[in-house]
Amino acid sequence: MPSRRRTLLKVIILGDSGVGKTSLMNQYVNKKFSNQYKATIGADFLTKEVQFEDRLFTLQIWDTAGQERFQSLGVAFYRGADCCVLVYDVNSMKSFDNLNNWREEFLIQASPSDPENFPFVLIGNKVDVDGGNSRVVSEKKAKAWCASKGNIPYFETSAKEGTNVEEAFQCIAKNALKSGEEEELYLPDAIDVGTSNQQRSTGCEC
Repeated sequence: MPSRRRTLLKVIILGDSGVGKTSLMNQYVNKKFSNQYKATIGADFLTKEVQFEDRLFTLQIWDTAGQERFQSLGVAFYRGADCCVLVYDVNSMKSFDNLNNWREEFLIQASPSDPENFPFVLIGNKVDVDGGNSRVVSEKKAKAWCASKGNIPYFETSAKEGTNVEEAFQCIAKNALKSGEEEELYLPDAIDVGTSNQQRSTGCEC
């Protein structure tokens, strides 16, 4: 049966509920932002084609629920990830303090072959809120946390205004590529078409 080759890079976004994970994903993929908050139930994903050095990749970005009761869904969603994005709200110390828990949760659930060198990226979101006056987590504090975890990349973003979102995801894509665990999919054409349609419809629903 004829087959088509496609390179998939899987990215997982983790963090407390309400920090803006879905908004970041939608801003990057669809250039859209909604003020209406709707909690993600289980997990959703969007895809975006990215190009590096004349090669085309499919970036599959998974947005998992931030509520603890859904963490048991993790294993199936985390396995095979090429990069993990940790997100917190710069206006919420609790969301920052929970980063260690999310990082450990990922390493346990995903069981990467080389946990010491697995690529993480940290995003401090909602820098636009109240003109920055309600901020409680300083950039210095966030960078110190990153340094303690092996100097992982750090970005401060506003999903609402689009600030640094493109730059952050470019870094995320590059780190996913560097992980060296590119997932090569060899799918029959008929199945591949169905998968593409499903991904597109999933993107529209988010």
